[in-house]
Amino acid sequence: MNREENISQLQNTSKIWDIAVIGGGSSGLGVALDAISRGLSVILFEKSDFAKGTSSRSTKLVHGGVRYLAQGDVGLVFEALKERGKLLQNAPHLAHDQPFIIPIFTAKDRIMYSVGLKIYDWMSGRLSLGKSEFISKEETLKRLPGLKSEGLYGGVVYHDGQFDDARLALNLAQSADEAGTCVLNYVSVNNLVKNEAGKITGLQVSDKLSRKKYEVNAKMVVNATGVFADKILQMDNPEAPKMIQPSQGIHLVLDLDFLGGKDALMIPKTRDGRVLFAVPWHGKLVVGTTDTLREKPKLEPEALQKEIDFVLETAAGYLARNPTRADVKSVFAGLRPLARPKEGSTKTKEISRSHKVILSESGLVTLTGGKWTTFRKMGEDTVEYFTKVTGEKLKDSKSLDMKIHGATSRVPDGHWGIYGFDAQPIQDLTKENKEWGAQLHPDFPNIEAEVIWAVREEMAMKVEDALARRIRMLFLDAQAAIDTAPKVAALMAKEMGKDEKWIESELAEFTKTASKYLIKK
Repeated sequence: MNREENISQLQNTSKIWDIAVIGGGSSGLGVALDAISRGLSVILFEKSDFAKGTSSRSTKLVHGGVRYLAQGDVGLVFEALKERGKLLQNAPHLAHDQPFIIPIFTAKDRIMYSVGLKIYDWMSGRLSLGKSEFISKEETLKRLPGLKSEGLYGGVVYHDGQFDDARLALNLAQSADEAGTCVLNYVSVNNLVKNEAGKITGLQVSDKLSRKKYEVNAKMVVNATGVFADKILQMDNPEAPKMIQPSQGIHLVLDLDFLGGKDALMIPKTRDGRVLFAVPWHGKLVVGTTDTLREKPKLEPEALQKEIDFVLETAAGYLARNPTRADVKSVFAGLRPLARPKEGSTKTKEISRSHKVILSESGLVTLTGGKWTTFRKMGEDTVEYFTKVTGEKLKDSKSLDMKIHGATSRVPDGHWGIYGFDAQPIQDLTKENKEWGAQLHPDFPNIEAEVIWAVREEMAMKVEDALARRIRMLFLDAQAAIDTAPKVAALMAKEMGKDEKWIESELAEFTKTASKYLIKK
């Protein structure tokens, strides 16, 4: 992806795009992917970086949703399990099978979870990742050596998917870009352009890096901004009622030896009625999540102290070694774009994660709700509105079987796996400059060439883009990311032709953001 080349396309003021997408997270990228599979021309605007918001802050699971099955949302589970299976086929470098173990303490629980998960297996059909089974106490502790043994009866193993959320978003942007989509980060939408009849005909946007403004023509505009959807809806109609209720979920990152092994832990019921996961991810252990109502959406939400305490206390009830605040390597928070509940209601965990597509009188199409696992189906359902808005015939969707950028039958070993077929070209950069073969940080396998690649091929414009979403260091160890930032800034500045002032500004901005990922001890 080349941002300068894509920005230059905005100068063609006579071009009319089939679809203009606002939002570069999972929702917007899902729309773009499906639209290009039907041969439509697409332009996508992200006001920050791809997946900067909620889409980089998930529990890193591609799952049908055991909890949704327990709540009786069978339709969503069927849909999600199908999408889970196809994503593992279409992006094998980013999504893979992850065994989970539910600790069992009574014979009654053994029967209940064994039966429930057999139904989950059956619903997966031919896209199943493996059969669930009961294992003994001894086998459970062998597979999860960090689990408390007191009162343990055994465990139930089941299979779900795990992935790298921000890397998937990036690869989706690359897939769209390669198919002709004009994909842009750091471009904000200032206004919706309408004709005399009040129908939307385009957008007024501004490049946040150059400060230049542009007007773009489009047959259909899609609002796929997640928790910020109300802002675009009210841009369209100042009287529009608020539709989104942000719900915050946080995750704590610990050393992997708190749990041990390769299996993930699933705690089926916490004191607030949610589930809690402890999942191995990039050599660390991600533990979460919470469900806390927040009134206003933020691009960089922060974990509340009570949320941190809740996750630590819940984890301590199951882990042999109690995690403390000093053990937390990074803490990150994300906001779910839930449908606003009825007046007086504060329960969000029961709200379905099914998505909705809304068509406004102006022709604005808004996609709300949903979850990462079903991003492609969300995009497909949204693009179906193209005929309603334009009256033009629409080709059938082909996104279900589209291979995503990086997909390869031979996934590289180690951390190179997330790059898929790009792994070798990145390593080849060290032939251009041997120094780029040096590690960025002694505790991480990433090398300098990955930063050069992020600038040249992955549209990384800021230090945070590189350390948070291209290389996931900020999410894995915030202090390590802060320590690495000067080296990354210097590499990016030289590659991009930036001066010392840019480096100073970037380091100050990154340190301010990264400090929010450090837990207050």
